[in-house]
Amino acid sequence: MHAPLSTLPEYLQDVRPRFRQPSAADLSVPVPAMTTDQTNEQVMDVFTRHRDLNSLPVVEGLQPIGLINRNIFLSQMSKPFHRELYNRKSCIAFMDKDPLVVDAAMGIEELTFKTVEHGEKALSDGFIVTRDGAFSGVGQGLQLMRVVAEVQATRNRQVMHSIEYASVIQRSMLRTSREALALSGTEADLVWEPRDVVGGDFYQFTATPEGWFATVADCTGHGVPGAFMTLIASITLSKAIEQFGPRDPAQLLSTVNRSIKQMLGQVDGTDETPGSNDGMDAACFWFDTARRELHFSGAKSSLFVLHPGQAGVEMIDGDRKGVGYVDSDSDFTWQNQTVPLQPGSLVFVTTDGLIDQIGGPKAIAFGKRRIRDVLLAQRDAKAADINATVQRELQAWQGEHLRRDDVTFFCFRA
Repeated sequence: MHAPLSTLPEYLQDVRPRFRQPSAADLSVPVPAMTTDQTNEQVMDVFTRHRDLNSLPVVEGLQPIGLINRNIFLSQMSKPFHRELYNRKSCIAFMDKDPLVVDAAMGIEELTFKTVEHGEKALSDGFIVTRDGAFSGVGQGLQLMRVVAEVQATRNRQVMHSIEYASVIQRSMLRTSREALALSGTEADLVWEPRDVVGGDFYQFTATPEGWFATVADCTGHGVPGAFMTLIASITLSKAIEQFGPRDPAQLLSTVNRSIKQMLGQVDGTDETPGSNDGMDAACFWFDTARRELHFSGAKSSLFVLHPGQAGVEMIDGDRKGVGYVDSDSDFTWQNQTVPLQPGSLVFVTTDGLIDQIGGPKAIAFGKRRIRDVLLAQRDAKAADINATVQRELQAWQGEHLRRDDVTFFCFRA
């Protein structure tokens, strides 16, 4: 008549797109039903024969009109003289006249809301299932909670499968830049650590015979929303490089800004509600290998620079304006800064996931000073070793605190 509960896990665990949402019919169990002309003595007989029966429906014709709770019924009938008084009376004497009644086609999500709205008794007594208004069976609250948990677990598995595949796509997108960096001959190292399976940070590297271009960017959010933004930002940046070349970082940021604002419906100077207030912070730079000049443009990002023999680390700040976002003008112009680099100069750039990570005994941010300390202490080390030290310092600082954001940092030696 109905699929028993034991068959549910088979299709509930199916993570293919054809996943069928269960309904009240899947929880409906055929049970004996009493009629209004039957007595409490007969109810006692049914409960005695069916010891696993938690509740007993009462019908009038084909329509359910109430539900008899086993514990309440037995408690009442065990009172002194109650059997003598009620044995031959109609079973409606101890019947709940307002049980939860649902149609067999009702989905699990709606059924869950209905059960919660109806109150605790719908979970303890169960609910009556009908087909076209006629009694069909009884469902139990415990079974409903089990199915809800199974459905949620299945949805979570489906989401995780999707996110894991999205991670493959995102890593494939970034792999080209890693390969270009490795083939460029530059002494450089890059660390990319998404907080979740996918992340909102991305990097881009392009090498030419005259030099190389690099970007380290932090898009709005992390996880899946952040990963979507990295696709948008990376694609628009690639198109900008194809159109204008890699030598003018400021122009590239301006072009990406216009593209993001147009794509996300961030309209300037109108009352139109924007589609989103998303964008990215980024550090873009072109290194001219012949002149040993670094042309840097930053959108709320900075460079750490340490020259040979220099006593302290120099900070080079970008413009305090993010790319995209509602409050940035479509025609905003970022500025290029030219930084002469000596042989052996160190350059370090990071997203704010490193700087803002909470940790230490006072639960404060990692900050920029600790980055400067590492660069000074490791000034003669290879870029890969410097980044490894930063990673260790970050992990030690973070301790038992949760990772707050995606973390990406890039270090190279001129």
